This record gives sequence, C-alpha cells and structure tokens, in this order.
Amino acid sequence: MTRQTPPSSRVRSVKPRTAGGALGGILGALAMSLIAGVLVTAAVTPVVAISGVTANTAIDIFEKLPNHLNPGRLAEPSTLYAKASDGSEVKLADFYDQDRETVGWDEISQYVKDAAVAEEDPRFYTHGGVDVLATARAVLQNAAGQNLSGASTITMQYVRNVLIQEAIAIPDKEAQKAAYKQAMEQTTDRKLKEMRYAISIEKQYAKDDILLGYLNIALFGRQIYGIQSAAHYYFNKDAKDLTLAESASLVAIVNNPGKLQIDVEENIPANTERRNKILASMLNHGKVTQAQYDEAVATPVTPQITPREAGCFLAEKNYGVGHFCDYVQRYIKQDASFGDTPEDREFNFSRGGYKIMTTIDLDMQRAGLESMHANVPALMDGINVGAATTSVEVGTGRVLAMLQNRPYSNAQTFLDSNPAYTGINYNTDFEYGGSNGFQVASTFKAITLAEWIRTGHSVRDIVNVNGRNVAENSFRASCMPDGVYGWGSFDFTNDNNGTKGNQPVLTAIARSVNGGLVSMQQQMDLCETFDTAKKLGIHRASKQTNADLPNYGTTDLSMVPSNVYGGIDEIAPITMASAYGAFAGDGTVCTPVPIDSIVDSDGKAVKFTKSKCSEGVSPEVAAGVAYALQYAVTNGLADHAGSAYGVPHLAKTGTSDDVIDNWTVGASTRVATATWVGNADPVQLADGTYARVSTQYFGNLMYADQALWPAVMNVADQKYGGEAFPEPSAAAVKQTLVTVPDVKGKSFEEAVSMLTDVGFNVSDGGEVDSSVSKGMVASTSPGAGEQIGMGAGISVYRSNGQGAKIPEGLIGATGDDAKSKLRDAGFDSIGFKCEADGKANPDKDKVVAVDPGSGTETRKSAKITLTLACDAKKDD
Repeated sequence: MTRQTPPSSRVRSVKPRTAGGALGGILGALAMSLIAGVLVTAAVTPVVAISGVTANTAIDIFEKLPNHLNPGRLAEPSTLYAKASDGSEVKLADFYDQDRETVGWDEISQYVKDAAVAEEDPRFYTHGGVDVLATARAVLQNAAGQNLSGASTITMQYVRNVLIQEAIAIPDKEAQKAAYKQAMEQTTDRKLKEMRYAISIEKQYAKDDILLGYLNIALFGRQIYGIQSAAHYYFNKDAKDLTLAESASLVAIVNNPGKLQIDVEENIPANTERRNKILASMLNHGKVTQAQYDEAVATPVTPQITPREAGCFLAEKNYGVGHFCDYVQRYIKQDASFGDTPEDREFNFSRGGYKIMTTIDLDMQRAGLESMHANVPALMDGINVGAATTSVEVGTGRVLAMLQNRPYSNAQTFLDSNPAYTGINYNTDFEYGGSNGFQVASTFKAITLAEWIRTGHSVRDIVNVNGRNVAENSFRASCMPDGVYGWGSFDFTNDNNGTKGNQPVLTAIARSVNGGLVSMQQQMDLCETFDTAKKLGIHRASKQTNADLPNYGTTDLSMVPSNVYGGIDEIAPITMASAYGAFAGDGTVCTPVPIDSIVDSDGKAVKFTKSKCSEGVSPEVAAGVAYALQYAVTNGLADHAGSAYGVPHLAKTGTSDDVIDNWTVGASTRVATATWVGNADPVQLADGTYARVSTQYFGNLMYADQALWPAVMNVADQKYGGEAFPEPSAAAVKQTLVTVPDVKGKSFEEAVSMLTDVGFNVSDGGEVDSSVSKGMVASTSPGAGEQIGMGAGISVYRSNGQGAKIPEGLIGATGDDAKSKLRDAGFDSIGFKCEADGKANPDKDKVVAVDPGSGTETRKSAKITLTLACDAKKDD
C-alpha cells in the first residue's frame, strides 16, 4: 500500500502561484478552508461531534501544531535617574531599541480601544481567537494566489507581534534574522500556527487583557511601539488623553506604518483617509455618535512630533553629566549580571525597561562644571588641554561627581564638526571610557607613606631629603630575582630646592620633597610598597601604558624606585579618589559604583554588581596617613585644599615631569575627590614630532586643579559634612630616639655601616686633628652616647693623624711637671701665664688651668697654654 503524503506537508510546501502551480494553490486553499472552517470550530468547542475521515485528519493536523505562546516581557526603554536635593527624581537619559512605555487598561483612551476593535476585529468579543467567517472569506478571496492576507483577528495580530518580538529579542544577529523572517512569512503554515496560538491565548487570558497586550505591543512606525509612546511621539500627550480623531489616526498607522505614520507630511492624506474609514466603522458599530463622527472627520490630522531623545547626549545637554551617563552604560556593559557577553548586556540594557537610580550628586556636578568652565577651556591652541574631576563617597564607593572640560558626545559625525566635544572619559579606566589615564606624579607619595607607617615608622622620623645619586641595590625588593632592585645607580633631583638636608617625614610629605621618599623607600621593601598600592585598588588605567617597564607579582604597576615618589604610571582619577577615600575612611577602600538601585518595569529589584569594600590599609595606618596629609593642607603645598566650611581635609598635590600633569587628590571623612589638569594627548610640534607639551606655558592652566578641587569639595562639605580624622597612633607620630654608637677608631666604612644600621643618615665631615690613626674615625657629631631622632643626620670625622690628646692630671702639678707631660704626649709649643699679677715660676707654681683642656684632641703643633697660680710678691 502506497503511503499518502499528509495534508500538512502539502500545506507547508505551497509555493507562489505560477502557470503550473495554480492547482496547488487551490488545493492549499481548500486545506486551509477545511481547517479554518471545521477544525477551528472543533478546537474552540471540542464538544461538537465530528465524523468522517477528512475531518479527523484535519483535526489531527491542527492539534499537532504548537499551542503554547508566552507573551513574555516587552522591550521597553531603560532610563537613568538622579536624586535632586529635594528628593525628587530627575531623568537623565533614555536608552532603547524600542520606544515603548507599557501602560494599564485605564491609562488608554476608550476611543483607542473602540477604534481598534471596530476596524480590525468587530467580532473580537464574541470569537474564540479565530474569526471563522472572516477566515473562510479570506481563504476564498486568496484561493488563486498565496498571499493569505486578511482574517487576522486582534488576537492573531497580537500573536504575530509576540512572535516578531521574540525574534527581535534574540541577541545573535543571524538567529534573530532567521526567526524574524519566519515570523513574517506569508504562508499557510504560519497562519495556522497563529490560529493555534490565538486559541491557546484566548483560553488563558481575558479579552480586555488581550486587547491591552495588542495596544502595548503594536508598531506605530520607526522605533515607536505601543499606544503610550505613540501618543507621546505623535501628539505629545498620554494615551488616556487622546481625542477621538487622534485615536483613530494612531490606530490607522498600525495597518501600514511606513505609509501611514504622520511624522512624514506626504503620509497625512493617506492617514486621514484610513482614519476616516475607522471612524465610519466606529459609527456603524455604535461606538460614537453622529455628532462625534462629524467633528472628528472635520478635524485635520495635525501631529505634534515629540521624539524621545535617546543616549547620553541628552544627559550632557541638560545636566552636564554625559560622561557619567556613558560610564553608567559601560558599567552595565561590563556586568555579567546582564548577560554573558558585552553585546548581550548592551542588548538587554536597551530593552529591559530598567529604572536605574544613579549616584550622581547634581549640586556637586553643577558647582564643578561652573569652576571648570571658568578655569579650563575645552580647546586651546598648541595643547590638547584636558581636565577631569571625580568624587566618590567614602566608605561606599558611590560616584558623586564626574566632570571634565570637554562635553560629551559619541556621535562621530557630530564630533567631526564639533572638536570641543569628546566621547573619551578622562576620569575612568580605558574599558569604562576610553582613556589611558595620566601620570599621578607626587600623589603616589601617599602610598609610600602608608607603607612607611605600616612597617612601624613614624612621620616624625628624620630622613635625608636631598637629591642625589643612589645605588639601585639600596632598594630591597623581595619579589625580584636578586632580592634588590638592581645593580646600577641613578640620579634624581627635587623640584622643591628650598627644603634640604635632614628633615622629618612630615616635612618631606608636606613639601613634596622627592629625596625624603627615596630615603624612606631605602628602609622598606619595594615589592611590599606596591603590594600596598594594589590593596588600595591602584592600577593602570590601560594595560598598554608603561608595558615595557618591569612589574612583578600580581601588580601591573611599574615597580621602579622613581614610581614611589613620582608616580610615573598612568592612572585614572576615579582610582586615585577611591584610594584616598581609604585614608579618610579607616583604611577601607571601596570599588567605585555609579548605581544605587535598578528596578524593572514591574518595580522588582534587578541584580547588578555593587561596590566591593575591603581593607586597603589598617585603621592605624590610615590615621597616620591622614595626619600627615592634613598637615600638607595646613602647612604644605596643598593649602588650597582647605575647607570653606571648616571641615577637616587631607590632600596631596602632584606635578609630573615638565609640568604636563597637575593633580590634587584628597578627602574629608565623607567624600574623596581627585582632580587632574594637563595635556590629554600629544600634539604635533613644529618639527613634525608629537609630544605632550607642558601646561606651564598656557596661562594659569597648571594651577587650575587648585580651583576645581575646592569648588567640588566645598559643596560636598556643605551637604555631607565631615568629622575630624581619627587620632593617629603614638607609634606613627612619635619621634623615635636612638643612641649614637661609639665608632671612634673604626674605619670610615665600618662607622657608616654601624650608623646607618640604626637608622641615621651619615655624611662625611672631613678630616680633623686627632690622635687616632690617620684615616680612621676620630669623632661624630652628635657624639657617641647622645640620643637623637631616628633618621637624623650624623657627621663622621676622620683623623688626619696629626693630633694628640691633652693628658689628664695637669691641674695641681707644677708648671715644669705639666710641661714635661705635654712633651711626652707630643706637644712642643707650651707657654705659661699667671692667673693674676706676678711672674711665673714653673718650678714651684702650680697649674690652675689648661688651654685646650685636658682630654681635648688637637694638633700636635698647636700652642698649649698653662695658667699658673703665681705669687705677686715675687716682683717686690
């Protein structure tokens, strides 16, 4: 027996009508008619008795079609918000693939509901998802061809829109394209599936819910989806406030958006015609009165186009937070909570209908921008000028301000003609804004200071602050191959030449003297200093910068001695603000976060990556660093960082070589802020080469950070306040006293080793007269046995071998006996004088004084004077 091909296969294989395929088209139409007429009725009312082989076969085909369709969540715009000072919510920006705002039943004009039903599906409230009469009629009308148009109920149209939305919701472009093509096919197979799905949906949902779903999902042209967004875009009003004429005009668009959308002037006549047809249907079905109909028909179609601007340019235009807005978007794009890949995350973000409450403080932002506009222009001749300021909340990592001198745009065509704008965010790491960061210069000194205190040293310890040549092997580095940094040497200088010699660490920090930090690092482990930097979250803004410089262990920073005092690595302002927040916040460092909360369109919380807080340094170390950096504000180079409201501040300045980068980084106990001003990128010089030129040749540009930082922090102080920094531990601020060892008679090298081992800075005092063997140490200053501060300078004096010691026991001896002892000691030039009047008689007169005194080391050729107790009567 030959097996017969199932009717379902014949239906699926229907091809466009040709001269040889007309019969197949008619057979397909007959199959469709059978299913649409008999089986649909059976599916809706299964209690109806069906008999006959043909009917049973058709039922079997239909029942095997899929019947489960989950409408799912519709794509909606995601919106960024900020909290205003009065607690109100301020919208910053929208992001969307589809401009849709889902609304409830009572938020849509009844005119819209009646217009949709009257025109699209008059029997909507009586059929079970498929209008059998309309389907049969459409089948017969299309029997000669394969364009199965018509007969789609509102429920079936809703099904098709759901299938289209499911296709569009596939992130993979190829899979999305295939699914969309399938959803849009004009085939019997697709029509049957729509019917099956429609019947299923009708069994699960109330009629009003289906109509509501249809009105929220429908396309109204361009990227406008749903009646609420359509009302806003075309008439600048809510869907509940649409007039009869406006309602009919919008419902008309759904039939053919490309030809009927009324933001194209040429479409208005066609839209008017379609609108009036809909109004006539509403009149025929008793949904409007004759008077309402007449008035609506007489009303011209007059749109008031109001686009929903998307993207961060709107945030820039309204509030100057374009770069922050872009940072939020990139933050989500980096967050695995929103998808497996950056593309998935961005796709989901633009469709998720998220309400994102950001952390930005608009008052701080506004004050910072006012100062920015007053002090740093967007463009300057001869320099690619840049400036950035980031503020974070201490203890939470919430980003409160993020501003820069060049406003935001990421539209390349706009940027090409508006060079004052940029899509690069100078405040963040490369993956969060495209910046490679900037050399942090002396602001890194605070990290070296933290390691100094962590290793048990005091800010009152004395160090050599002079510029000098140093041996590389004087820097211990336990993580490097030889345990030291290297075997060569290098020279360094100080910018501040007014502070010299041996000074307390407190002074070295406050006056930012490089030599002091070098001396400090020579007493520590280089690897451990950079480990502390890592714990404070300090890292390069881009993996490309300084990639040729050595780094060991897990840090990506350049592990070279110059980094501990000059910050040669390019780091983002937001990173430095976070690190300094730890010094102001008991040692706790928190990763920056620009988001307070996210909820979906149903008001349910959405998971996202929040700030992670950890101990960067101990509270005791943080208190010690805060003490020194507060001193830098009250007595040092960071005096511009004082508060207008009396709030305690800590701060450190930094200037890179050639005055290219200028920094102020600091904090109160509530807010930490980092400000950078400098050269954003190399510029082409007259000789054709490229370089980052110095800011010192451009007015007051090199001092602009001294205006920007207080402008933001004063607002922060006013709003958030700030307490006194914790008292530092005694160990961090006391001066450690050390006894000077006795090195007399030692070789100079041995003496230097003994003195440096106990923490002194040794200098060569030259030669002195001494009885000690020539070249050996004669004495020190301060002398052996004295207690002085650790790190203090000590001069070591070597013997010239030409000295002798004035012997003891000369007082009370006769002059001749004393003279004899002096000659025995090596002295030849000896004189006498009387204590009072009279003539000296050394043979009998006793010595009452010796100059130089007994025990004194002096040159052997020096004259020694013995004072005698002469008898004045001898002259009589």
